[in-house]
Amino acid sequence: MTASAMLTISRLHRRHARLVQCVHMSTRLFRSTFLFLFCTCFLLPVHAQQTRATPKPVSKASTAAVKPKSTTTTAKPATAKPKSTPKPTPRPQLPKPPTWSGGEPQITARAAVLFDANTGKILYAKNRDMQMPVASTQKLLTALVVCDAGNLDRRVTITEADTQVAPTKLPLRRGETFTRRQLIDILLVKSCNDVAAALARDNAGSIEAFSTRMNVRAERTGARSSHFINPHGLPDPLQYSTARDMACIARAAYANPVLRRSMATRTLVVPRGEGRTVTLKNTNRVLHSYSFCNGMKTGYTIAAGRCLISSASLNGRDVIAVVLGAQKHTVWHESLYLLAYGLDIPPERLSTYRVAPLNIGEE
Repeated sequence: MTASAMLTISRLHRRHARLVQCVHMSTRLFRSTFLFLFCTCFLLPVHAQQTRATPKPVSKASTAAVKPKSTTTTAKPATAKPKSTPKPTPRPQLPKPPTWSGGEPQITARAAVLFDANTGKILYAKNRDMQMPVASTQKLLTALVVCDAGNLDRRVTITEADTQVAPTKLPLRRGETFTRRQLIDILLVKSCNDVAAALARDNAGSIEAFSTRMNVRAERTGARSSHFINPHGLPDPLQYSTARDMACIARAAYANPVLRRSMATRTLVVPRGEGRTVTLKNTNRVLHSYSFCNGMKTGYTIAAGRCLISSASLNGRDVIAVVLGAQKHTVWHESLYLLAYGLDIPPERLSTYRVAPLNIGEE
């Protein structure tokens, strides 16, 4: 065999070996690809389905804390969150009312007078001649002037001008009609400023003309250090009185049987037309709380402070207390103690005359 033939045969053997090697490699690659595709397309989905169908074992410790999820889901009903209600603002606490252990009461009001209603004798006084506003207590004088005119059953028709005053008001309505007696009752029980204006206009034709009559009548009672501008007591720099002058006016009003009955009325039913009525409660808390108190008149403006003229009767004695420029938590009790002092009621016996608590809260 020649050398060239041997070289050719050697080359053929190498090519055949390479071919066989390529075939083996292709076969291994085919098998690997087939196995990969088989696992991906068939074995893995089957394994995943079996995993979902068979739950994982849960340890005893975890079963007590974790509940298995339900296979069926139900929509939870929407529950509205409860609205948070704002906490109410606490009301400011008023100071405690004054106490009384007997003897002459200690009065903190700017001015006060206690006197015997029958004799006029003064039993207690503080700043009796100090000039100051007296608020609605001067409605006693308004009622006195109207009563002096008489014809109390005459009907009064309310005008628009009567309603144009600052509160407190009933309120009156234009065209309503009341007797003078009814208006006096409303004035002294509920202290309505529109009622005072209606009475003044009916009596004198105008507020200005009525104030002149007020000043004349006040001087006749002995009140000579006062000047009145309007019938209701709303603030005016030219309007003032004193505790002593208001005592004179109160004594004249107390002697009038019509006014005395009105001032002692605790509740008043007022007709308002078409079968309707309104019930008014007297503003005098001492009248509601103690049986010996029989009336008179309250008053309040910022300038005047808390004012109260109160009267009492017991065992044939009649006394009147005038308290001006007091505070909310003192005016009722200081008036009460003056009345008890004038009637010789000792502090330990006051409770025997109490018919209702004497509250000092908001009006």
